Amino acid sequence: MNQLEETGVRQRVSRLVESPVFVWTITGLIVINAITLGMETDQGIMADYGQFLFWFDKVILAIFTVELALKFYAYRSGFFRSGWNLFDLAIVTIAWLPASGSLAILRALRILRVLRLLSVVPQMRRVIAAIGHSIPGITSVIGVLGLVFYVAAVLATKLFGQHADPNLQEWFGSIGASAYSLFQIMTLESWSMGIVRPVMVIYPLAWVFFVPFIIITSFAVLNLFIGIIVDAMQASHEEERAEGGEAPLTQNDLRLVLDRLDALQSELAALKSQNQR
Repeated sequence: MNQLEETGVRQRVSRLVESPVFVWTITGLIVINAITLGMETDQGIMADYGQFLFWFDKVILAIFTVELALKFYAYRSGFFRSGWNLFDLAIVTIAWLPASGSLAILRALRILRVLRLLSVVPQMRRVIAAIGHSIPGITSVIGVLGLVFYVAAVLATKLFGQHADPNLQEWFGSIGASAYSLFQIMTLESWSMGIVRPVMVIYPLAWVFFVPFIIITSFAVLNLFIGIIVDAMQASHEEERAEGGEAPLTQNDLRLVLDRLDALQSELAALKSQNQR
């Protein structure tokens, strides 16, 4: 086979692995494999169908291996320039490791194959890309949240941890205990009846400390995470639009759309008034 023919074959293989039918077939196999791996946790099912599930798992793994081989043949060195291809390669390699003796725990890691959905489904890839873009902002928010927690933990230990009550000693007897209790309060898990009201029996004005803490952490800082991720997803979507040749929406475009909507609403109102007459 000469170089020209080989190039043509690689192009056909590349079109094959990128075709919607091929992608959705692999996606379906990943989902089916996830179901069968879950079935293996049931002792009754394993007693009846254990041998079938074992060989079915081997067939699925072989198909995933062939898929990676086809991609490697089609892309050659370009295969390793894709982080998703490396992700798939790592998962499939782990699945082929011997799961006996000291490595028996690796059998449980086979469920990681389900994570291949992240690389196969474009919508999931978009979410992961957005999370990656938001890491710097999330790191800053975590830093602010950590500072707030440290200050609040020191204050809670000084204010409530000095009392001889065993509950207060358990909740706020040290900075670590205070930080854990404050984390529970931040998640709003039994924060009122479980912690704050018992504290208020001894310190009636304790709400002055806890209510602002909840407002700052639960309603302000944590919402920053949502804002950062949404902003990152929007930026990622705009990048995809730009790469696809679509121009990103500008403020003028949005203003024109809003003006058109206002005009349509006015026309509808005029038509309604005419019908009523």
